[in-house]
Amino acid sequence: MRYSFQLIIAIAMAIVLHAGFAVAQTSSSIDLKPDASGVVPAEQIRELLRRAEEKDLENDKRQRDYTYIERVERRQLDGHGGVSKTETWTSEVLEIYGEPVERRTAKDDKPLSPDEAKKEDDKIQKIIDKRKNESEEGRRKRLAKEEKDRAEDRKFVLEIADAFNFRLVGSEVIDGRDAWVFEGEPRPGYEPRQRNARMLSKFKGRVWIDKTEAQWVKLDITAIDTISVGFMLARIHKGTHLIIELTRVNNEVWLPKRVQLHFDARIALFKSYDDDVEQTYRDYRKFRTDTKITVVGETQ
Repeated sequence: MRYSFQLIIAIAMAIVLHAGFAVAQTSSSIDLKPDASGVVPAEQIRELLRRAEEKDLENDKRQRDYTYIERVERRQLDGHGGVSKTETWTSEVLEIYGEPVERRTAKDDKPLSPDEAKKEDDKIQKIIDKRKNESEEGRRKRLAKEEKDRAEDRKFVLEIADAFNFRLVGSEVIDGRDAWVFEGEPRPGYEPRQRNARMLSKFKGRVWIDKTEAQWVKLDITAIDTISVGFMLARIHKGTHLIIELTRVNNEVWLPKRVQLHFDARIALFKSYDDDVEQTYRDYRKFRTDTKITVVGETQ
């Protein structure tokens, strides 16, 4: 059932600043200049957001330099908003031949049984074998498809600054760093250039952007209308709410710290979800090319 939660997280993150996490790069401080009435011109705000979006597009390369631990807690809600069931799972996210792969290590905060752990190791080994034995032609096609997908992502992301009206509402200190706070609402009459960008009009929210690096550090977005996904196979309902927080790692990259999601949706027109989900990320480690992945029957 996990794919359902990953679906809404991926969609919501893509809507605001693509489903990645932005790279912190050296840049000069950005100074927003209000006009005579005290209002920051919209073009200044859009330019700041474009810079944040462009940085975000570079994240894929940097994020793949790291492995980390991800913990997901899902609380199923009853018809009165009370918690009817809670479950958790913890995974180690590895990088195998350039592909991020999850290896589950615990369920409900307890280590997996030997049989369950073996299944996870077997899954990793299959991926290693597949990539290790990949033909040159197969690798070329796979990389070409990934580049095509990234090109489409770039087109989508660069449309975001034009699809919303953003308003500067103040500043806050986030983890000891000064950040601007912007509110964004769909721009009336905006005609999306990308087909997927049509869903932008279904969201509103706030974004916190680091003043020094033009780096978004927090998002808080809400669905203001029902969203259909995949030819009506999924419907994300009004009121679905997402908060994402980033953290600075190794003084070189911003990576996820916490994702909080209230998920209200119907999948395949018959299965409904009303859940609160929290994902936390920790133990970021720089991935080295000489790192050895331990699998069944091997020693580290």
